[in-house]
Amino acid sequence: MSKAYDVLADDQRGDQRHPRTPMLRDNHRHQWEKDRARRPLTTRAATGTTEHDTGLELRDLVFHAHYREIAAPPRLARPFGVAEGTPLLERGYRTRHAAESAPFSLVTSYLVRDLIAANPALLDAANEPWPGGTHNQLYTVGIEIGRVEERVSARPPTPEEARELGLPPGTPVLLVCKTSYDITDRVVEIAEVTLPGDRADLLFTTPLERW
Repeated sequence: MSKAYDVLADDQRGDQRHPRTPMLRDNHRHQWEKDRARRPLTTRAATGTTEHDTGLELRDLVFHAHYREIAAPPRLARPFGVAEGTPLLERGYRTRHAAESAPFSLVTSYLVRDLIAANPALLDAANEPWPGGTHNQLYTVGIEIGRVEERVSARPPTPEEARELGLPPGTPVLLVCKTSYDITDRVVEIAEVTLPGDRADLLFTTPLERW
């Protein structure tokens, strides 16, 4: 766990009377993210997915990012289509309301290092939060995301998850495994998102073709 996360965990003593900000994760967010990827920097820097999901503004949020390089384990090498041990960039994200102590979610994202190495800025956590997020990051190395798949499950939290998310006893977590494919159907990002069950809702809208 990074120092930034340690500071966040130590701050759990914050005012528990403050109501926890709810969040709604709508699958339309992926098109919203893609639409922003090629917009001017000022537009991309003005807002992000947390603001989209919570209705908060940039000034309301505290953000932390941690990067490290890892060797691809079998569970990640297989979907990425690379050999076990291939270098991956692991990125951890925590974002919270400035008036709260717990983050909205626990996010770990994986990218194949060689796929993004042409832009060294993508390897440095100091460049986070990146205006336009992963869609724009991949765009800078010529990658367009064509589709996103999300698998959702639920389970009791681990003790560490319960502590970091500030969960009341008995509250489950929602697990979202998000896999992003480029327009050639290659897996370009895998993200594992842990959401607190007491304040996160998931909304899936499925347009149906007319008869």
